[in-house]
Amino acid sequence: QDAFVAFHVDKGLVSKYLKPLQIGELAPEEPSVEPTKNKMLVEDFRKLRATVEKMGLLQPNQIFFLLLLAHILLLDTAAWLILVYFGTSLIPFVFSLVVLTVSQIQASWLQHDLGHLSVFRTIKWNHLLHKFVMCHLIGASAKWWTLLHSQHHAKPNCFRKDPDIDMHPFLFTLGKKFSVELGIKKKKYMPYNHQHKYFFITLPPLLFPTYFHCHTFYIAYTKGYWADLAWMLSFYLRFFFIYGSLLEIKSLLAYYFIFRMLESSWFVWVSQMNHIPMDIYYDKNLDWVSTQLQATCNVEQSLFNDWFTGHLNFQIEHHLFPTMPRHNFWKVAPLVKSLCAKHGIEYQCKPLLTAFADIVHSLKNSGELWLDAYLHK
Repeated sequence: QDAFVAFHVDKGLVSKYLKPLQIGELAPEEPSVEPTKNKMLVEDFRKLRATVEKMGLLQPNQIFFLLLLAHILLLDTAAWLILVYFGTSLIPFVFSLVVLTVSQIQASWLQHDLGHLSVFRTIKWNHLLHKFVMCHLIGASAKWWTLLHSQHHAKPNCFRKDPDIDMHPFLFTLGKKFSVELGIKKKKYMPYNHQHKYFFITLPPLLFPTYFHCHTFYIAYTKGYWADLAWMLSFYLRFFFIYGSLLEIKSLLAYYFIFRMLESSWFVWVSQMNHIPMDIYYDKNLDWVSTQLQATCNVEQSLFNDWFTGHLNFQIEHHLFPTMPRHNFWKVAPLVKSLCAKHGIEYQCKPLLTAFADIVHSLKNSGELWLDAYLHK
């Protein structure tokens, strides 16, 4: 299957685990593609996949990622040195916060690359550096992230299968169809007609400082990710030791909570600009390409957009080829556009600010649809 091919770098290794699960072969007269899937699209995508492999677009440029890591470590160190040399008054305090936030969010983009096994040619080194970046530099569990993010990639925007949209319906109502269904059923967990307003003071600033903090430790503990917990502890020991020697306890806690809020806001706007405005509904068991394209859109390329979003502005290409190193997305994009044009699939690409605005517009539209259905007698 295309999902199997997309996720696994060492297919020979994982195939060994599949052998005991084999129950037989399809009879010659049986179709090899399910009725809900576009057979021609499946075949054309597999040809594209073969072309991508021949072009070497799945091979990482390790100098590119080394420079990314270097600039993250330099910013991380600079945030501390600012307080050391300029003191802890308001201006250096704020400047240090901004620098640390940039370092943290760029580390988030790099751990994303490592989690997708797209930095090194060997799985072992990807996993090892993933623990260093995610657990030690950021303070979260690498295995926790892999567990949730793999589900997201397999079934993006599919309710009860994509953990990224678990906020529906308890905090937000997402998608046109779901919003109407909630309204018809007279369900109201929140004032959804105002969700485009309370979005600004809930999800962006609070996702990291509240939910992620609790959830990453909960999953790591309950599933016995002891190595991750040890690495995570090293982050907190390092942070409270080097900043605790410079700041009083109230200032230290404020510093930590504020940079987490800033990091969270940056992450949420970037990560949701590609998905929230797209189709959100139950799994329709579509083919790989259709599943990914109905749930993702792109943001225009520029040097700033590439850096600011960690190349998540190429969300379509990333979802079709999860293990592809991000520096190659722009090379495969024209081929993906051609595939979409051939099969009449919309390939959405928009300016960065438009993508941000579309999050709010989609939430407002969903809230209005819910209210209309809720009030309908």
